[in-house]
Amino acid sequence: MIDIPDDCLTADGFDDAIIGVGRRCGQPDIVVYDVSKALDVLVSQGMTEDEADEYFDFNVVGAWVGETTPMWVYTDD
Repeated sequence: MIDIPDDCLTADGFDDAIIGVGRRCGQPDIVVYDVSKALDVLVSQGMTEDEADEYFDFNVVGAWVGETTPMWVYTDD
């Protein structure tokens, strides 16, 4: 389990996709998620892969909630 600082924002329902905490010069830490794992979460909730891609792009990555908005990383997995 990764220790997430209390002041970091998290994306509801995507705890299984957390891969770490990102540090940036002069800015607050942010939670970092694996995109593939996030899409797996959506598919496990009953979405097709196409529905999950569309939902993810618009509602998850497209949601700016300030300077502590989480980061979504595409990995080589």
